[in-house]
Amino acid sequence: MRKSGNYWQLNGCDMGPKGGRWPRPQPRDRDIMIRRSITIGVQPAIPFPERLPPILPAHRHTMNPLTKILLLGLFVATSFADLSAQQTPAVPQTVEATRAFIDDEAPGWVSLTEADFAAVNSDPDTWSWHEGVMHCTGLPVSVIATKDQFENFEAVIEWMHEKPAGNSGMFAWVSPESLAKLRAEGQPGLPDGIEIQMLDHGYTDKIKALGQSTEWFGTNGDVFGVRKPFTPFPPTSPNGNRSFPRKHLCNGHGEWNHYYVRAINGEVRLWVNGEEVSGGNGVTPASGHLCLESEGSPIQFRKLRVRRLP
Repeated sequence: MRKSGNYWQLNGCDMGPKGGRWPRPQPRDRDIMIRRSITIGVQPAIPFPERLPPILPAHRHTMNPLTKILLLGLFVATSFADLSAQQTPAVPQTVEATRAFIDDEAPGWVSLTEADFAAVNSDPDTWSWHEGVMHCTGLPVSVIATKDQFENFEAVIEWMHEKPAGNSGMFAWVSPESLAKLRAEGQPGLPDGIEIQMLDHGYTDKIKALGQSTEWFGTNGDVFGVRKPFTPFPPTSPNGNRSFPRKHLCNGHGEWNHYYVRAINGEVRLWVNGEEVSGGNGVTPASGHLCLESEGSPIQFRKLRVRRLP
């Protein structure tokens, strides 16, 4: 190595004595060593400063073992959290119930009109029809019945109470003997059968005002037997006779409600405004007439349709 002008020149492979290499220079010896003349040969000049800036000694960074463990644990926890977030589907904040309205325009469905019903024990003006809507005055307490009998069937009906606290319903599987008895007596009364109740919410306030208990009934679609065997689905009334609705879905007076009833092999199920809410089984005999009820308050019915099932 030799100095040529403002450059240092380096040649050959032997950088130290006896063919070895010089030990790594310490920072304090560097400037001295690079100025030594060890001329082995001639090589192209390499630019090199007259004096190099000081080189700070290399420091070996060490980490506390506890810190290593904590960092490793944090890394593993974060990795698992990211993996879990990728594999777990997002859960919506609110889940709306699916409501299904039966397609009563499918083959087999028929409309029930004025010609399909027969008087039982009502007054001549209790029931009337206007533009496809059946109107009931509510007086006297009585029923109107279909001329035909049904065994397995499904039916849809829309109803609306005109005043608060209205009470009405639809009867299924009413025997001819029960209707014959009501006709013969000619008095207010209701037949034997399975009642699918249509009760306005204001009826609860009416009973409370009388100082009576309201625990034995509901206003959102009770189903129960009237002098006919019936095992209600839970939840039930305190005495175990009524199937209380699992959800409260009925609209109040002045608004229409949609009922879908399915009656098969002694079992009755009720859907209120698109959701199944109540029902029961064990009905015998599981055949008879359908009836609509007049029970003290004006009510309207429309879109009465039925389909026989195997």
